[in-house]
Amino acid sequence: MMMGNPSVNMTGTTEAPLLAVDDLRVTFPTRTGEVTAVRGVSFTLGKERLGIVGESGSGKSQTGRAIMGLTAGHAKITANKLEFRGRDLLSMPKSERRHIRGKQIAMILQDPKYSLNPVMTIGRQIVETLKTHEKVSGAQAKERVIAMLEAVQIRDPGRVYDLYPHEVSGGMGQRVMIAMMLICGPELLIADEPTSALDVTVQLDVLDILDKLVSERGMGLIFVSHDLRLVSSFCDRVLVMYAGRVVEELASADLSKASHPYTLGLLNCLPTIGSNRHPLPVLDRKPEWSL
Repeated sequence: MMMGNPSVNMTGTTEAPLLAVDDLRVTFPTRTGEVTAVRGVSFTLGKERLGIVGESGSGKSQTGRAIMGLTAGHAKITANKLEFRGRDLLSMPKSERRHIRGKQIAMILQDPKYSLNPVMTIGRQIVETLKTHEKVSGAQAKERVIAMLEAVQIRDPGRVYDLYPHEVSGGMGQRVMIAMMLICGPELLIADEPTSALDVTVQLDVLDILDKLVSERGMGLIFVSHDLRLVSSFCDRVLVMYAGRVVEELASADLSKASHPYTLGLLNCLPTIGSNRHPLPVLDRKPEWSL
């Protein structure tokens, strides 16, 4: 898939990107002045898996929240272009933005413990999401929710439907979050570190679910993570962020050809099986990377 260009579908015609971002900036006022968390981020997304990787504080999560319209109200968001399906997300009415959010663009947050309502059953929460965007009967809603729970590989979905969030494991809670975000059939899914709180085997299960959903439903996926190795093995393209801006963009298969010293530094910090590297090298940050 061509990086940054419109995708070409099976009929040979060119498709406009699902998402177009040009010079996105997110600024927060503080007592000592403004702090810019996202500085001039630009990319396009088609029906593909795009990884955004960087350390904590690099601006990757704030980029996803700005796309979703979930940035804190006191923040200032500007962009030359922030369009979904050709529609300007920044200038559209709030009511239309709310309709798109959850229906056409959905976001899986990092930890289900803080995202699920502890006093509502799992089934009721997902039904509420569905009924917010579609007119369905109670019986139809329950049937669709159970089918979606089964689609994300939850065993005995009928039983889980009636459970409360504290009654399920972390891995199952993350599957529930995925089901909730997908119940309305969005075209774009933003996953903000969806596997960081999970053990390795459950991580692989969640990634397999996301991979199948993207390929079978023709969705676009933005996968936000601090794990460069994970992103490179799962995504089609990788954006590397540092200090609020994109310092390098490349196909995941070309990660070994990275040229920016920050990307090379991250790669050099990864442990290698069979090699004696103790202690692991520490990233030597340069002031010019932030410019």
